[in-house]
Amino acid sequence: MSSSVYMFLLISLILTSLTNGDAGLIQTTCKTTKYADLCVSILHSDPTSLNSDTKGLALILIRVATANATATSTFLSSQLLTTTNDTTLKTVLKECSHMYAFSGDALRASVQDFASESYDYAYMHVMAAADYPNACRNAFRRYPKLIYPQAIASREDELKHICDVVLGMTDHLGF
Repeated sequence: MSSSVYMFLLISLILTSLTNGDAGLIQTTCKTTKYADLCVSILHSDPTSLNSDTKGLALILIRVATANATATSTFLSSQLLTTTNDTTLKTVLKECSHMYAFSGDALRASVQDFASESYDYAYMHVMAAADYPNACRNAFRRYPKLIYPQAIASREDELKHICDVVLGMTDHLGF
């Protein structure tokens, strides 16, 4: 075997192992979380994930969770404009919109915590972000005539699941 062929094979092997190693990190990291399939799906859809370490993977998921919380807050605000004249429903939707906005704020705060490697604070902020939607669900429960819409319930579940994945990753970073 000539040295140039040998060098080509060696470089190919190294590049392949680096690519598989990055994809391997996603698989390995996601397996340690509660929603591994969701984790893998989100991270594989983001091209920057292949060049990320565990902290970077968590930050990608936080970005997705923040977008979810912000979109849900905006969705709820738009529902205020399109609902009937039911003042109770409008009050509850406004409260829900605020809760999702607070969730987004908590997630943005966790990014700063990750940057300073304050993983215990990051963990608390992500836990808070996952918990804010409970206030929305509880607001609907206070009024028996109101039904908790499936569109909000689905968004709540998705946000909570993403936050659970981030919490699982954070467990391996600083504790």
